[in-house]
Amino acid sequence: MTFTSPQGLLPSNVEWTRAQREEIAVETVDAIVLLSGGMDSCVCTAEAHHTHGRGRVGLLHASYRQRAEARERRAFSEIAEFYGVRETLIVKLDYFRAIGGSALTDANIAVPENELGAPGPGGSAIPVTYVPFRNAHFLSVAVSWAEATGAAAIYIGAVAEDSSGYPDCRPEYYQAFQELIRRGTRPETKIEIVTPVIRLKKSEIIRRGVELGAPLQLTWSCYQGEELACGSCDSCVLRLRAFAEAGVRDPIAYRPEARAGAAK
Repeated sequence: MTFTSPQGLLPSNVEWTRAQREEIAVETVDAIVLLSGGMDSCVCTAEAHHTHGRGRVGLLHASYRQRAEARERRAFSEIAEFYGVRETLIVKLDYFRAIGGSALTDANIAVPENELGAPGPGGSAIPVTYVPFRNAHFLSVAVSWAEATGAAAIYIGAVAEDSSGYPDCRPEYYQAFQELIRRGTRPETKIEIVTPVIRLKKSEIIRRGVELGAPLQLTWSCYQGEELACGSCDSCVLRLRAFAEAGVRDPIAYRPEARAGAAK
């Protein structure tokens, strides 16, 4: 686990003056956002800043040896810099690579291309890009950090509507985890899981992001870890479709053939 410097993005060897340290110490993190670097979590970051204000939000990023690990980390850093976030926490959950069972973490399992809605392993309704019970691990880290810092809210960009249908993105999943927090933390701890986009369509998330001034141009949704988004994995297909429905041009770079296909 890596805890970055108080400035969030500066090197760990930066020397802070006493006045700077005291200024930082005065600020309290009211909310923690699980920021993958994707569009949904970026809009959640915008919502948290809109609700709690600048300087009151901490950002948590989890790497889990996924294909797009480096590219998602870059998106996280750029979004954190955009909002001037002082408090960031970056954790590495490398054991997901050993666990396997997902096209995102197992190099032997291909990421489906242009097969949105295709059945998963054994005819399952859950696609092969689902990472088994991943969000519980992310939330557990977030709850630990929130309880340690006194943050009262955890934002996560889970989407149940118009999505890939992952079971750990359903509203009832977060209702159950909310009860787990109540039973598994100190009696005086009050932490709320906030899922501001869970019932929105992807196009509605984009419109809300535009309304809030979210830096959608800095986000990364593609399952592949390349400089240009593939435009053919489930995440890219959903994203391109959503931008088209919202009447907004997607500001990130795609392979040329992806733009051509989306225009048809």
